Amino acid sequence: MARRQSRMLELGTPAPAFALSDPSGRTYTLDEFREAPALLVAFICNHCPYVKHIADGLAGFAREYGARGLAVVAISANDAEAYPADAPPAMAEVALRHGFTFPYLHDESQAAALAYQAVCTPDFFLFDRDRRLAYRGQFDDSRPNSGIPVTGAALRAAADAVLSGRPVPGEQFPSVGCSIKWKAGNAPDWA
Repeated sequence: MARRQSRMLELGTPAPAFALSDPSGRTYTLDEFREAPALLVAFICNHCPYVKHIADGLAGFAREYGARGLAVVAISANDAEAYPADAPPAMAEVALRHGFTFPYLHDESQAAALAYQAVCTPDFFLFDRDRRLAYRGQFDDSRPNSGIPVTGAALRAAADAVLSGRPVPGEQFPSVGCSIKWKAGNAPDWA
């Protein structure tokens, strides 16, 4: 496991378009979420211990904030050939096990991960109504074996601000997790 920190893409960056399928084959696009007052794009995967650590917390966050209008979409960009535990059939199992109420999409080409400059799993990108980046960073301060409870405090504070039409307060700290597993020739120089 290669521990990495998120890149901290520049705030105000527009949300890159995507067209990705879930394990059932249904394709979702960025435009499908246009009516939502805010959108969270989360790069996750199945096998990463950092994602496993927060998976139930992320599912609970999505249910709670989805009721307030936040749209959530998760994307797995890992090379599923080299990491079969991250392949779409296993994604469907993970989504069911954790009660995901949001689409969990497979970025087979890794084009979305490249466009979002995702580095690690988990990597969170919260966009405002105009689909400008308002928050990028950690879910909370908890890490596997840290003894700190999973609360989603950092992402909750950001979502509260964005859903209220306010700027996200305070310093934003990078997410920490496993590196995205790039296909041969796909790894960008910043990854």
